[in-house]
Amino acid sequence: MTLRRQFQRWFGRYEISDPRPIAADAPYTFELPSENELLAVAPGDLVKLLFRSIPAGEWERERMWVIVTDTDGVRMTGTLDNEPADMPQLKAGDRIRFDRGHIIDISWNEDRATPPPPASASRDYWDRCFVDNAILDGQRQVEFLYREEPDPPREGDKFPDSGWRIESDPPDAFDVDSGNPPFSYVALGAVLNRDDSWLHLIDEPVGSAFERDPGTGLFVPAEMPVEDSE
Repeated sequence: MTLRRQFQRWFGRYEISDPRPIAADAPYTFELPSENELLAVAPGDLVKLLFRSIPAGEWERERMWVIVTDTDGVRMTGTLDNEPADMPQLKAGDRIRFDRGHIIDISWNEDRATPPPPASASRDYWDRCFVDNAILDGQRQVEFLYREEPDPPREGDKFPDSGWRIESDPPDAFDVDSGNPPFSYVALGAVLNRDDSWLHLIDEPVGSAFERDPGTGLFVPAEMPVEDSE
């Protein structure tokens, strides 16, 4: 065992992170249970929490399941149902105290009725796209986007390519093959977390292209980029 892990075991602490500020910063990729679902959690249910090690371990936070054993209004108690990956100050079976607002996911006890899903379930934005890294870094806004035929699935892909190609510069400045400017292949929601001004266009069909009008700041139809012939 390394000295750091020995120190964590002897002196380390942990806290349960409040997920609401995280969800506020990433509304399209970090969805929390509804208020009705949180209020319905009872002993026997499994809930997922965000654990933060103090001092920090290899990861900033670990997501782990807890079996609820007792509830007292907002306050709840349970037992850890995971073996932590990098938090030696915790082990499966440890008693955990937390608030309902700390819950990020719920697995309902099969022996009881569960609350109905929210009337308007939020949409997922996990399909992939190519995007200029300057947008992901928050340095630039979306200026030009177009939708081409999606790339075929790659081995290990969990979500398909949407076909969207999203740029922070005018047309022809973005070259996926050369990586100039640098680009990433990420979830649509990761782009929307930074700039959702184009959300109303997300269901436009393949062959669509739009650019931001510098005068109004609104998106207007544009020409699809022309691929270079070899």
